[in-house]
Amino acid sequence: MTTAPLFRTLADIEAFEAVPLETRLDGLQCTRDLILRTARRVPEATALVFMPDGQPEQPAVEISYGELAHSLTQAANAFHALGVGASDVVSYLLPNLPQTHYTLWGGMTAGIVNPVNPLLESEHLVQILNAAGTKVLVTLGRAHAPELWAKAAALMGHVPTLNAVLCIGGTDGVEAGEGGARVLSFEAALAAQPGDRLVSGRRIQSQDLAAYFHTGGTTGIPKIAQLTHLNLLANALGSNVLLPNEQQETLLCGLPLFHVNAIMITGAMAFASGNRVVLMSPSGYRNKAVIENIWRIVERYRAEYISGVPTLYAVLLNVPRAGADISSLRFAVCGAAPMSPELMRSFEQVVGVPVLEGYGLTEGTCASSLNPRDGERRNGSIGVRLPYQQMKVARRDEQGASAGDCAVGEIGHVLIKGPNVFAGYKRDSDNQGVWLEAGWFDTGDLGRQDAEGYFWLTGRQKELIIRGGHNLDPALIEDALNKHPAVQMAAAVGKPDAHAGELPVAYVVLKPGQPASAEDLLAFAREAVTERAAVPGEIFILDSLPLTAVGKVFKPTLRFDAARRVLVKVLHQACDGLAQVVVEVKAHSLHGQFATLRVTSAPGVEATRVQAAIEAALAPYSLRYATEWV
Repeated sequence: MTTAPLFRTLADIEAFEAVPLETRLDGLQCTRDLILRTARRVPEATALVFMPDGQPEQPAVEISYGELAHSLTQAANAFHALGVGASDVVSYLLPNLPQTHYTLWGGMTAGIVNPVNPLLESEHLVQILNAAGTKVLVTLGRAHAPELWAKAAALMGHVPTLNAVLCIGGTDGVEAGEGGARVLSFEAALAAQPGDRLVSGRRIQSQDLAAYFHTGGTTGIPKIAQLTHLNLLANALGSNVLLPNEQQETLLCGLPLFHVNAIMITGAMAFASGNRVVLMSPSGYRNKAVIENIWRIVERYRAEYISGVPTLYAVLLNVPRAGADISSLRFAVCGAAPMSPELMRSFEQVVGVPVLEGYGLTEGTCASSLNPRDGERRNGSIGVRLPYQQMKVARRDEQGASAGDCAVGEIGHVLIKGPNVFAGYKRDSDNQGVWLEAGWFDTGDLGRQDAEGYFWLTGRQKELIIRGGHNLDPALIEDALNKHPAVQMAAAVGKPDAHAGELPVAYVVLKPGQPASAEDLLAFAREAVTERAAVPGEIFILDSLPLTAVGKVFKPTLRFDAARRVLVKVLHQACDGLAQVVVEVKAHSLHGQFATLRVTSAPGVEATRVQAAIEAALAPYSLRYATEWV
């Protein structure tokens, strides 16, 4: 797989595409091919560094490319021995470990791998494993992770297709056959297999399915996105074009290995170039020690770049450098949720490295667009499209049909097409309404494109709540609240948050004669919502919810109200004694959502002082606003 010369503009992308993708891939058919090619070229080079506890001075485990290729092949053979074929599914519930990589790439070599968020509640895990049709599950054993094992044990009897569970760290304390499936040692299963060949003799084709990823839906039922080997290879190539890097550069991995970002940017993309990936403890950025030691980790491993979400950079901005030498750090990649322009400016000024903001989604394998490292970075934009992938903004009519492409600067639906775009959802009904003519996929996001090809997000047509880069399905909240005997109707949306980007809140209409307080409903939600991160922080009781002409809840109005409530609270605190501020949030033709602040200064208080207070208070938020003086 070859990379590109310096990329600066969209014209460079178009020139790069003059060479067909197949030529660029140079015979690669699957992700194992990608890793094996690097292993043959630099077998002794370090592929993975595993930090057990996030302390940079502690010894770490290093795995070479030769060892990575050998172990993933052993894993593929172990799964094959357990009956996994090309159409069978290996799921895993794991933190960030070297064994997670063996399972990930070995799983898609033997069959189809299904990475699953281990933080989800058991009820949700059962739904995902059943939707995927899981045959083998890999997780940590009871002795190493009793809470995780308890989840695995609880679901084993509820997944009829599950034949075996492989436990990393051994099976101590686990009863054979617990839950109706064979429980085996992961290490013993791999040790029994060769690592230099595939026992199955399988010849993987690029169009074969490689992975299932569960995504947030709007029905409460997990949606399974199907990715092919070509999707993964094309995205690894495209990412390497926009993020050109050299062999044995070091990337820090702190995002979870059940998510496409960590799997692609600090996985397939890195392995294609022979990079060294540092797994910063099993829990990554959720480990307090990793955050506290992040600059010392950069110094210790001479890391070239990090990848994260806006909430991470907001936290890192306040982590003292304490004399750490971070001169090796060249840039930071940010995605998953919009980053406020002020946060980006502050991070770049304080840390001294540029932030490359991009955009992607599971259905696009990972990255769809990115601000070019070697070209102009437009603060607030999500950059230009990746090579070999098409991306545009288009109109859709009331029936959902395509109504033509948008003009430059016009807001519409962000559409993607090309080898990065997934093979559709596993359940046919989930594919309704998202595919347009000629293979265009509607991302559900709204945006605009400028004259130089940079894209700008302006809002979402889809209803997902993005909390710190974590997609939350509002139906999880709504379905739970609708079970309360006093609730007639519930709707959940995201409210702006300075740290997480968005936090879930809910709006409720009560049944006549059925009183309930917001506190009662919040207590009920804490017990009934199956995903902890989705529990709403606030519930507002209304006489009625805004509805469309066909009777569907019109959520933009609720999102505007949630934003207004946040701004009113923040500005009341910031301007107490200085001014009174009336806030109005509405739709905007350029920014999607826009706040108008009508400000009345207190007697004797200068407008410049009030303006400074407003700007400081709203700096952490990505919401655009304007001030009107009354």
